[in-house]
Amino acid sequence: MFEYLRKIFADNQTPINQSPINSSSESKNQKIEIAACALFIEIAKADGEFTDEERKFIISEMKSTFNLDDDYVNDLILLAEQRVKESVSLYEFTGVINTTFTFEEKIELIESLWKLIYKDEKLNQYEDHLIKRIAATINIEHKQIINAKLWVKEQMGLK
Repeated sequence: MFEYLRKIFADNQTPINQSPINSSSESKNQKIEIAACALFIEIAKADGEFTDEERKFIISEMKSTFNLDDDYVNDLILLAEQRVKESVSLYEFTGVINTTFTFEEKIELIESLWKLIYKDEKLNQYEDHLIKRIAATINIEHKQIINAKLWVKEQMGLK
């Protein structure tokens, strides 16, 4: 998943906790990691509840997608949560994704967001609205959002 990004990140890991919040010294890789993690957090919190199962899923996705270790991901989640609190718009995160991810990577991200949404096996209106806003700002069409949703539901054995 996100093969191109894995290659970039494998060679360039700097501990997140060494970068102050809103630092212009963050590497391109860190900005991408923070943006992706922030979108996962936004989706996880959209229904008003951020469960341990959702946190574990985010940790797993960030580790496998970006080839990161546990300590780095835990720091990344804390930083991304802070950025989400400080943000005024989704564009702070989707803009980074839109300019760095390929179309296929964007679809994979949307699929991962759907998997996170369906961790509790239900979709609420806020999650549905938010994923559509995210997808729209990274230039994913509605039909592609629905295809990703149906594929994830099928993979998870949901109706």
